[in-house]
Amino acid sequence: MPQKNKLSLTIQHVDASLATVLTRPLLRRWVHAALMAPAELTLRFVGIEEGCNLNRDYRGKNYATNVLTFAYADDVPTNDLEPVRADIVLCNEVLRREALEQHKPVLDHAAHLVVHGVLHAQGYDHEDEFDAQEMEAIETKILTKLGMPDPYLTRSLIAGQSDIDNPPDPG
Repeated sequence: MPQKNKLSLTIQHVDASLATVLTRPLLRRWVHAALMAPAELTLRFVGIEEGCNLNRDYRGKNYATNVLTFAYADDVPTNDLEPVRADIVLCNEVLRREALEQHKPVLDHAAHLVVHGVLHAQGYDHEDEFDAQEMEAIETKILTKLGMPDPYLTRSLIAGQSDIDNPPDPG
């Protein structure tokens, strides 16, 4: 059995609407599946107002997005002594709305967003086509190992949903 990376995980359900289904053991399982290094992470589940404020203040976009990752290092640690440190903020209402629009179970979409945020914390991004394809392939592999379908299969069917971090501006 592969050894799991050391994980210190804090979970904050500021918006507790999904707290009964997004349990600590489930969230730890998803985070561990995406970890490639030791980590100190906070998963913070928020409402629309906080999600919008953070997205506006840190990304200049005045709407709540599904997941924001605040990594506290520019690069992935190069040794086992230095853990990845990040806060990952998920907006429950956006998560639920997207799952409904994409005809996916809320838990599948939540797992995808957690995995996506954990990969960002470890230095992955999707700023160009090559990086996006690499990150999507890693996400798909992780989610498949967790018993979930490829989250990108239905993307082409959903107008305006080509990037997980850039949903259409609600208007």
